[in-house]
Amino acid sequence: MAMVVAGLLTVTLAACGDDSPEGKDLKENRAGAMANYNLGDQFKATEPVKFSMLYNNHPNYPLKNDWLFWSELTKRTNVSIEPVAVPLSDYESKRSLLIGAGDAPFIIPKTYPGQEDAFVSSGAILPVSDYLDLMPNLKDKISKWNLQSEINTLRQADGKYYLLPGLHEKPWQDYTLAVRTDILDQLHLSAPKTWDELYTVLKAMKKAYPNSYPFSDRWSKPNPGGNLLNILAFSYGLEGAGWNFQHTSWDANAKKFVYTGASDPYRQMLTYLNKLVREGLLDPESFTQTDDQARQKLANGKSFVISANAQTLVNENRPDLAKTIPSAKISKITLPIGPAGEINPASRLENGIMISKKARDSKNFVAMMQFIDWLWYSDAGQEFARWGVEGTTFARDASGKITLADDVNVVGLHPNASKHLQKDFGFYNGIFAYGGRPELVQAFFSPEEQDFQKVMNARTPKAVPPPYPFTDEEREQVSLWETPLKDFVYQSTLQFILGQRDLSQWDAYVTELKAKNMDKYMDVVNKAYERYQKEHS
Repeated sequence: MAMVVAGLLTVTLAACGDDSPEGKDLKENRAGAMANYNLGDQFKATEPVKFSMLYNNHPNYPLKNDWLFWSELTKRTNVSIEPVAVPLSDYESKRSLLIGAGDAPFIIPKTYPGQEDAFVSSGAILPVSDYLDLMPNLKDKISKWNLQSEINTLRQADGKYYLLPGLHEKPWQDYTLAVRTDILDQLHLSAPKTWDELYTVLKAMKKAYPNSYPFSDRWSKPNPGGNLLNILAFSYGLEGAGWNFQHTSWDANAKKFVYTGASDPYRQMLTYLNKLVREGLLDPESFTQTDDQARQKLANGKSFVISANAQTLVNENRPDLAKTIPSAKISKITLPIGPAGEINPASRLENGIMISKKARDSKNFVAMMQFIDWLWYSDAGQEFARWGVEGTTFARDASGKITLADDVNVVGLHPNASKHLQKDFGFYNGIFAYGGRPELVQAFFSPEEQDFQKVMNARTPKAVPPPYPFTDEEREQVSLWETPLKDFVYQSTLQFILGQRDLSQWDAYVTELKAKNMDKYMDVVNKAYERYQKEHS
């Protein structure tokens, strides 16, 4: 069965375009490439090669040319990377400028699924799906982890995809809510497992502390309710809201896409939040205040619940409370369950890599694709990018278990260590280290966070919606509609939540969306979906 599935996958991938390696002469592009590079092999170029790469320079660990990462990478692979460093704050705009001017480096990482769409029609980036036969580790993980549905969401109207995504074996949901557990204990309450139970907990907190807003939230800049709306949307079966607003959500029963901001689940979600605000359980300033203001309210005991992820819990919330309320305890709760049931909404696709079209003409093109396959997709490459070098940054015991070296710190594991894995060595860099098996992704997680992930991984992964790739003309048209629609949804969402607009006016709001071309937008989406199904099913 496994052989049949793998064979079918190979046929499917090879059939996606007519520019596959089998149909192209790559004889002039194999300088430095290994003649036989297979699954699990250590890639090492047959001669020294250099590849230019756009580098997202993170302020938490600024680029250093003497990092061990660079020298060890060259030692293992015979490859030198020439980074074109761009500040994190300017990365997306600089990336667009370089690609548009034809000056982009060969390797363009830190590109999230969907961001490549803008560069497809110009022909500036490579249809990477045509070259998967050069990447045995990537192909193996797509097959072994049953990622074909996720991969299909990357396909463009021509059936090809233009992004090599980061791959997770299991979805990784980090963002949720953190709750003062000492207050729960004081009030003889259990941690809420559903959004309805959260409402009950907030009511009890309000009764005990009438002058408080039990829930005062953060992450509302630049999108009001950024995280809260997003995780709630998932719980209601939608594709995303807040900072991850998605115009479309798949209606499996109707077998068509609906406009997220006009759907009944979206209305139900806003009704829930409006109830929290109306009853004084959710601070109305949650949607406008800065993160620092939200943190201060929590630290001063004016609130007890806040949006969080693993790092903000450990690095911000707990130290904040330790200074002001030393007896306070706070923990993440598993993502509350809503009408959509017990799902893990996280995508198994991560940010990934675009390849500049001009790289295809390089004499080292095949070697470059083999190198990318090893570093980003092989087990050995993923371990190297995250952990570093055995005997220097980590140790391995007789059973194969890896532990961070005692004199090396990362994410607070060894806070008194003299060296830092990211800052001093260049490993665990967000450009190179992402995706993989859960034990690798969660390697630096605390036992508490690993327990959280075990619960989330036991949940059913969120169903992946079918693709609906636009033609160039369609993409140009919908881009004119998307911003006015999204701006109006954001504005109205806030008004409905805060009671500035009564939810009895929902039908009028939907009519206003239609006046902003919502129906025309959805017609294009569903026609694109139907066309893709007809041409590629």
